Amino acid sequence: MSKLGSFVWGIADLLRGPYKPHQYGAVILPMTILRRLECVMEPHREAMAKTVAEYDDDLRRKTFVRRTTGLPFYNTSAFTLERALKDPDNLASNLVDYINGFSSEIDVFKHFEFERQIHDLDKAARLNVVVQAFARVDLHPDAVDNAGMGDLFENLIYRDFEAANAEAGDFYTPRDAIRLLVDLVFAEDTDALRAPGTLRSVYDPTAGTGGMLSVAEEHLLSLNPKAKLALYAQEVNPASYAVCKSDLLIKGQDVSNVRRGDTLASDLFDGETFDYCLSNPPYGVDWRASEKAVRAEHLLGDEGRFGAGLPAVGDGAMLFLLHLISKMRPVDAKGNGGRAGIVLSGSPLFNGGAGSGPSDIRGYLLEKDLVEAIIALPNDMFYNTGIVTYLWILDNAKSPKREGRVQLIDATNMGTKMRKSLGAKRVEICEAQRAEIVQTYDKFVETPTSKIFDNLDFAYWSITVERPLRLNFACTPERIQAAVKALPNLRGLGETLDTFGEAVYLNREDFLHDLGKHLGTAGIRLTTPQRKALWQALGERDENADICIVQTGKLKGSAEPDPTLRDTEVVPFGWGGHKKKHDAVRETIEAYFANEVAPHVPDAWIDYDKTKVGYEIPFTRHFYTFVPPRPLAEIDADLNKVVDDILHLLREVER
Repeated sequence: MSKLGSFVWGIADLLRGPYKPHQYGAVILPMTILRRLECVMEPHREAMAKTVAEYDDDLRRKTFVRRTTGLPFYNTSAFTLERALKDPDNLASNLVDYINGFSSEIDVFKHFEFERQIHDLDKAARLNVVVQAFARVDLHPDAVDNAGMGDLFENLIYRDFEAANAEAGDFYTPRDAIRLLVDLVFAEDTDALRAPGTLRSVYDPTAGTGGMLSVAEEHLLSLNPKAKLALYAQEVNPASYAVCKSDLLIKGQDVSNVRRGDTLASDLFDGETFDYCLSNPPYGVDWRASEKAVRAEHLLGDEGRFGAGLPAVGDGAMLFLLHLISKMRPVDAKGNGGRAGIVLSGSPLFNGGAGSGPSDIRGYLLEKDLVEAIIALPNDMFYNTGIVTYLWILDNAKSPKREGRVQLIDATNMGTKMRKSLGAKRVEICEAQRAEIVQTYDKFVETPTSKIFDNLDFAYWSITVERPLRLNFACTPERIQAAVKALPNLRGLGETLDTFGEAVYLNREDFLHDLGKHLGTAGIRLTTPQRKALWQALGERDENADICIVQTGKLKGSAEPDPTLRDTEVVPFGWGGHKKKHDAVRETIEAYFANEVAPHVPDAWIDYDKTKVGYEIPFTRHFYTFVPPRPLAEIDADLNKVVDDILHLLREVER
């Protein structure tokens, strides 16, 4: 398929001069769609023309064209590319007539502004040669099947993005990654999918050109040729939407289920849920354009899609994760629900500390027992980015053996180097490797590449450890200068402090008592904030000083914490063999503190008011294998060899 992609994209060479590389896609993509539609219609043109001439209204034309040809669209024009070329003087108007002759389902050309492109090509004297080239491309279904067309569209989209220098987050999912994701999402339902009368729905909220939906359909039909699959798609990019819609139309899908819009800002399938959901959202792309709508929906709590939490505005991937959860079919009386698969970068596994939006989102998924498996893919799998990627498999009706558990699979070494890279894609997963990964998932056992955890193994308490404030106090020149700088509006402060003396106090209350009398004698009265600023300027930390005591409020009489010594500790749920439960917080934390903190800092204590629950999935840590450093003798031998080689070269130069 890459050869066909290269051949088709090679037509872009005819555009050189009047067109820049980033403009090629606006011509090549719609011309490819037009040629594919033409090849699909070709055996039926006579029957189509007869039916169209017989009926005047669109509804009856559609009905009887589908009945006589099996096609869900028609064209009223008599032109083909070959026929249009026979009148070169009117080629532009002939082509416009041709594309405008399609029935209303084929609205893809307007999203490419293709009529304008036709006239621009004509003015640039490139229209004739481009049309001639496409008329020779064989895209008939018997030469290129639907799966092949999906691959071709993907290849052309990749080349278009490459020519336009697209950002790393704007890329399309390679077929090997899609096939693995689809196999994993369908894996638990293989037997059910083979049953007679199977009907399933698949939804992709970031559909791109429809690659995931096409592979899902291909997979289901390979299991059950008589199965029916309804495909649903939403896509924001007009060109990708146009390709997706035309591809699904040719496959006989209901294209009213292909909708254009920003998924985060507006769910165009609001209220609908699906058997399977698939998505590859853009990585690291901010959601500022959708922020108002997203925050409004967040305030709805469980009534909206984003009630669990909000990630940083700079990366909206976890919002798509929450959206996907909301679109999974609810569990029915028979215990059947929805499944989903999503491609994500590494950051959703661990970004954000306890109490943050990302941590709360992970907590929501784990507490609801929605995460079934996470698979780490090899590096360099994608066209326009080399970042590490993971497949998340979600299920709201897990099988009994998987309930309350998460499987992590390390597939980073299950890839094959490509003979020729495609952009950043240098590695692919072959069929045998894909089968091995799916088998590892199916077996659900512990191996070097498969780890199984309880959901709450990823939960922890973030505790704040405080230590007492200990200060000594004195009115030295340096400290007086700092005090005057902190309280510039107090007249006579510096002179008054100069006369206090340089005695060192180890107790704050004693110092403030004596200093207060001294300032009062000089007529200086301090407010509470001024008093605090003064002792902070005149105090220095001293481990031998007395502990400073809180003088007011509900904590009066207790030790005052030192902010500079404040520390945060992470206490995993179940630490030390304790129960992995939220209500085990006190006993677990106190046991951890007694064993891990108190022996080192006996005067420390825990501020329970600052304790937060967090969730993190440290994937790489669980698969880390220690590789011991090379022996020193071996390293020395290598260094000596290098030195000998250098000396030998120097002797050769001297000769």
